[in-house]
Amino acid sequence: MSDAQLATAAVVGIVTVVLLITWLRVHPFLALMLGSAALGIAAGMPAGKIAESFTAGVSSTAGNVGLLIALGAMIGALLADSGAADRVVDTVVSRVSARRLPWAIAGVAALIGLPLFFEIGVVLLVPIILLVWRRMNVPLMKLGIPALAGLSVLHGLVPPHPGPLVAISALNADLGLTLLFGLIVAVPTVIVAGPVFGSFVSRFVQAQTPVATPQVLDVRASTVGFWTTVLTMLLPIVLMLLRAFAELLLPAASGARAALVVAGMPVVALLAGVIVAMFTLGAASGLDRRQISQSVAGALPPIAGILLIVAAGGGLKQTLIDAGVGTMIGRAAQGMAMSPLILGWLVAVGIRLATGSATVATITAAGLVAPLATQMDRAGPPLLTLAIGCGSVFFSHVNDAGFWLVKEYFGLSLGETLKTWSAMETIISVVGLAGVLLLRAFV
Repeated sequence: MSDAQLATAAVVGIVTVVLLITWLRVHPFLALMLGSAALGIAAGMPAGKIAESFTAGVSSTAGNVGLLIALGAMIGALLADSGAADRVVDTVVSRVSARRLPWAIAGVAALIGLPLFFEIGVVLLVPIILLVWRRMNVPLMKLGIPALAGLSVLHGLVPPHPGPLVAISALNADLGLTLLFGLIVAVPTVIVAGPVFGSFVSRFVQAQTPVATPQVLDVRASTVGFWTTVLTMLLPIVLMLLRAFAELLLPAASGARAALVVAGMPVVALLAGVIVAMFTLGAASGLDRRQISQSVAGALPPIAGILLIVAAGGGLKQTLIDAGVGTMIGRAAQGMAMSPLILGWLVAVGIRLATGSATVATITAAGLVAPLATQMDRAGPPLLTLAIGCGSVFFSHVNDAGFWLVKEYFGLSLGETLKTWSAMETIISVVGLAGVLLLRAFV
C-alpha cells in the first residue's frame, strides 16, 4: 500500500480507540482490540493475519512486561501492608521544619512512587498530608502538589511502572540506561513541578476542608526501621543500575560483569526485591507466613485490568508494525527536520489529550515511533522512551480518572483542579522533555 493509505489506516485505528474510550466508554482493553482490527482492515491485512499479529503482540508484551508489573506490585503491597510506607512518611515529616516540608513531602512521594502505582501512592499519602496540613497550618496545595508531582513523575518516567516498561519493550531500549536517565531527569522535574510550583500556586488556590476526606489508613504500627525500608525499596533499582554500569565500564569477559548483568536483569532484580521484602518488611513487622502470602497474593487482582490494557497495547503495536505503518513513519521521519524525541513527545501528547490515559498514550506512541529507535545510537531509545513518557502525562483533564481522584481527595472545584493538578502535569511534561533534550546533548 502507499504511504498515504498506511497513514490513513493508522489514523483509522487510533481514532477508533479514542472514540471507543471517550465517546462510547468502552474499556481500553476492548478498545485497543477493536482499534487493532480497524487498523488491520484499513491497511488491507487478511483477517487471519490481523488476529495473528495482535495475538503475537499480546504474548510478547505480557511476557516481557506483565511479569515485571506483577513483581513490582507485590513489593508495593508488602510496603503498604507492613506499615513501612507509613513509617517512612512519619519519620521524614516529623524531622523537618514547616519551610522545608514541601521538599520533604516531594522526596517521600518520589521514594514511595518507585514501587507503588500512582493511585495507591495517593491513597497512602493523602491522609498524612491532611493531618500535617491541619497540624502545621501550611497551605494545602503547598503540600499536596509536591506529593502529587513526586508520584506522577516516577509513574511516568521510571520503571517498573507500566508505561515506561511498555515503551522500553517496544523500542528495544536498554532498561538500565533508561532507569539511569529517568532518575536524572526526574530530580529537577519533581523540584520544578513540586515544591516550586506548589509554593506559587498555593497563593492563588486556597483549598478548604476537602469534601471527600479519606480516613487515616488502618495500618499496623510497623517495627521496620526507616533505613531498612528505604534500602529494601531501592534494592531492585540499585541492581538494575549496577548492570548498566557493568555493561559500560567492565570488560566483556569479566566474571563480575557477567554476575551483575544477571543480577540486574529486571525479572531477577524485582524477584530479589520481593524475596527480601518478605523478610525485611513482612516478617520484620510481625506478619506471619500466611499474612505475607495474603499480602503478595492481594497485589495481583487490582492490577489485572492494567495487565490486560498493557498486553492489548502490545497487540496494537504489533499490528502497526506488521501492517507496515511503522516503516512508513520511519520513512516520513527521515524527511522531516524534527528530532525523534520531539516527535515521540508530540504523538504521546495528542493521544493523552484524546483518551486521558497515560498508559494508552505511551503504548500507542511507542508503537508508532518504534522504527525510529532502530536508527539511533545506544542512548537514543532510552531517551525516546523518556520523551514519550513525558508526553503521556501532558495536561490531565476531565477524561482522566486521576483528575477526579485529585479533585475529590483535596476538595477542589473544577477550575481549581485545572489550575493545580492539570497545570502541574503540564509542567512535568514540558520540563521533563527539556531535561531529555538537554541530556541528549551530552550523551
